[in-house]
Amino acid sequence: MELIFLGTGAGVPSKSRNVSSIALSLLQELNSIWLFDCGEATQHQILHTSIKPGKIDKIFITHLHGDHIFGLPGFLSSRSFQGGESKLTLFGPKGLQEFVETSISISASHLTYPIEFIEVCDGKVYEDEKFLIYAKKLDHGIPSYGYRVVEKDKQGSLLAEKLQAYGIEPGPIYQQIKENEKVVLDDGRTIYRKDVVGPMKKGRIITIFGDTRYKEEFIPFAMESDVIIHEATFADDKAALAAKYFHSTTVQAASIAKKANAKNLILTHISSRYQNEEEAMLLEEAKGIFPNTVIAHDFYRQTIE
Repeated sequence: MELIFLGTGAGVPSKSRNVSSIALSLLQELNSIWLFDCGEATQHQILHTSIKPGKIDKIFITHLHGDHIFGLPGFLSSRSFQGGESKLTLFGPKGLQEFVETSISISASHLTYPIEFIEVCDGKVYEDEKFLIYAKKLDHGIPSYGYRVVEKDKQGSLLAEKLQAYGIEPGPIYQQIKENEKVVLDDGRTIYRKDVVGPMKKGRIITIFGDTRYKEEFIPFAMESDVIIHEATFADDKAALAAKYFHSTTVQAASIAKKANAKNLILTHISSRYQNEEEAMLLEEAKGIFPNTVIAHDFYRQTIE
């Protein structure tokens, strides 16, 4: 599971930061990649990575401001040109389907794959055999959502030393034992999986906030996250401005992470007013509240173990 930041700026592109988009690579878990937001030129950013557009089968849109969706029509069209045939599911607020269908229709684009639209609201919006996705409405000028990605708990590791103590040497039998509740050996003995597998491994949790004002009520949504990704459009001294424009500050994002007992915080959606040494100041502000903080730059990657 790896996060790849394709765009980390707020509002408009700058020379150092493109607008919002984050890829969550689940190639090992599901052989797919999920995209969170798709700002202008996201497909161009993808060209600078190893991401294959055909592997992207779900896109989660936080809200419909242009810096989060203007890259969608181009990406969807290019996915066809690059051989995409598998279904793509788009999650987002009301209006997303109209925006996409209007863009595709007026531009006379032809897609070689089906699109499924899922209009999100508070609660569970997706589940498969390995993951659950929850949405939470935030506090922005238009409907904006956060997404909580929860990996289901995984089976524990096979206790090889225990099997060897039973006289069972490594081989295909180990896989059989792990995959079945019980296995009868050639000598007639029955091995029960529960006796030779360690405790369940807790699944990983990533909480991705869309644009929002700070509110204490959002803390439970982010509780116990391995990683929180939160916008930090403004420095702490611009708290009034952040509130006016429905955004958050570095200190507010860090406070969410601290109160939610998260392991790591990644700040993104940085205003272009902050350059170079000023970004160091933003990071210092956040780390004063929550030490395990980084500020993402375009193409920043983080693996979640």
